[in-house]
Amino acid sequence: MKYLFDGLQILFLIVLGINILYVFVFAVASLFRLRIAGIHDSVHRKIAVLIPGYKEDQVIVDVAADALKQDYPQDKFDVIVIADSFKDETIAALKQLPVRLIIVSFENSTKTKALNKAMSQLPDDYDIAVVLDADNIMANDFLSQVNQFFAAQPTIAVQGHRLAKNMNTSFAVLDAISEEIGNQIFRKGQRVLGLSSGIIGSGIAFDYSYFKNLLSQIKAIGGYDKELEMRILKERKKIYYLPDALVYDEKVQNAENFSNQRRRWLSSQFYYVRVAFFDALSSLFRSGNIDYFNKAFQWTLLPRIIIIGLMFTIVPLFVILEWFIFGIFLTPLWLTLFALFLIGFLVAIPRKFYNVQTLKAIRQIPLGVFLMAKNFFKLKGANKKFIHTEHGLIEPK
Repeated sequence: MKYLFDGLQILFLIVLGINILYVFVFAVASLFRLRIAGIHDSVHRKIAVLIPGYKEDQVIVDVAADALKQDYPQDKFDVIVIADSFKDETIAALKQLPVRLIIVSFENSTKTKALNKAMSQLPDDYDIAVVLDADNIMANDFLSQVNQFFAAQPTIAVQGHRLAKNMNTSFAVLDAISEEIGNQIFRKGQRVLGLSSGIIGSGIAFDYSYFKNLLSQIKAIGGYDKELEMRILKERKKIYYLPDALVYDEKVQNAENFSNQRRRWLSSQFYYVRVAFFDALSSLFRSGNIDYFNKAFQWTLLPRIIIIGLMFTIVPLFVILEWFIFGIFLTPLWLTLFALFLIGFLVAIPRKFYNVQTLKAIRQIPLGVFLMAKNFFKLKGANKKFIHTEHGLIEPK
C-alpha cells in the first residue's frame, strides 16, 4: 500500500512540479523591466481597426463610437465593424457613425470567417491591422503606441495589454485577476527572457498584408488565436508585447458564462496540443525553434484554476497521510512546491488586487474549480462549433 501511495505522490509531484516551476520562472521574470524599442517617427501608418461581432447588439454601437476617439489622425485609421446577425436597429445606428460597416452572414459563424470576409472586401492600402472583440475599448493612445512600435523595428505581430473594464461581480474579479496573471507570465515574462509573447484573441496588431495572407489559410472554429500563434512561431517570427498599450475587455460575470468560455478555451487547447506538440518537438531538435516548442509546451499545462484547486486539496491530503499513516517521505518536497506555487502566483498578481473585493471573490474559487473540472467531461465537439460568450450585461455599481 505504501509503494502505491508513494508512486501516486511522485506522479502528482512531477505533473504539478512541471506546471508550477514554469509559472514560477516566468512570474519572477516578469518582475524585471521589459525593454521596448522606441523611436520618434512622424510617419502615421494607415491602420484598419477590425471589430468582428456576433449578436453583439448591446455593446457594438458604443464600442464603435469609442474606437473613433483615438489620438491618431482621423484620415489614417478606419474603424471597420463586421456585423454578423445584428438587429436592424443596430445596423441603422452603426450607419450613423463614420465607420466602415461590413455585414456578413454564415451558416456556422466564426471569427475567422468574419475577418476573412471583411478583409476580402477592404482595399490593400492599410499598413497595420488591429483586431478587437466587440466589447473592447482601446485607451486613447493605443493606435499611437502601436504605430511607434512598428516604426521602431520590423514587426509582424504585437500584443497589447488587455485588462478588465469591469469588476462588478466576484466572477468578474477572478477573471480580471486571471487575465493579469496571464499577462505577467505568458506575455511580459516571456518577452523579458527573449521568447515570443502569447497572444489573445483581441487587442493585437499585425502587419496588414502578412495578417491578411495568414488568415486566409486559417479555418479554425475555436481558438483562432492559437492557430495564429502556431503558424507565426513555426515560421520563426517573433510576437512582441506592449504592456502600456491598453485595451479594456469585459470580464465574465456569472458561472454560466465562465463555464462556457473556459470550455471553449480548454477544447481549443487540447486540440492544438494534438496538432502541434510533436511537430514543435521535432522543430526544436531539427532547427532549434525554441519559440514554437515553448508555445506547444504551454498548451500542455493545466489551467491555472485547476492547479489552485489541486494544490489546496491534494497537497494537504498527501502531507496529512504521510504524517499520520505512511511516514514522512516527500513532505519536504510538497512544502517546497507549495511555497513556489504561492510565490509564483502572488508575484504575478498586480498589487491593485490586494483588497477586500478580491478576498470576497476568492470564495467563488471552489465553484470555478468544479466548473472547470466538469468541462473536462464536456469537450466532445466543443472545438467544432462556435460557443458565444454574451457581452454587454454590465450592471452599474
